[in-house]
Amino acid sequence: MGRLKINRIVVGAIAGIIFGSGMIISEMVNPHKVIAFLDIFGQWDPSLAFVMIGALFVFTPCYHLIITRCKIAINGDAIAPKNSNKIDAKLTVGAIVFGIGWGLAGFCPGPAITNIGSGNYAVFAFVAAMILGIAIANKYLALRS
Repeated sequence: MGRLKINRIVVGAIAGIIFGSGMIISEMVNPHKVIAFLDIFGQWDPSLAFVMIGALFVFTPCYHLIITRCKIAINGDAIAPKNSNKIDAKLTVGAIVFGIGWGLAGFCPGPAITNIGSGNYAVFAFVAAMILGIAIANKYLALRS
């Protein structure tokens, strides 16, 4: 295995551990907490908004002071930002489906994968449905092109 490939694996593992730990500590992996956050007209729990705002306070200066000035990422990949302001049907439908799924299940992909070690059958069902949805979307997009 090449040095660059090992570097990518190590950097990816460290980033995944930090990201997953943050989601567990902030309880973003708890579907009841997420659903309470989304229930703005009921018993709203704003605590996840503070998590998101805190993340923005950390990320925004890092992005502007470090990331935008780098040509190569820590793992060796080239940084090529895509600036697209295009709002099309695929983006809109995808956002709607994502939002409905998040609101119904209380999971989105990152926290669901982080939570897979919990042994919760709802998480396994969500991840299986997510993988099936990805496969169907890929088939559909492949047939369209």
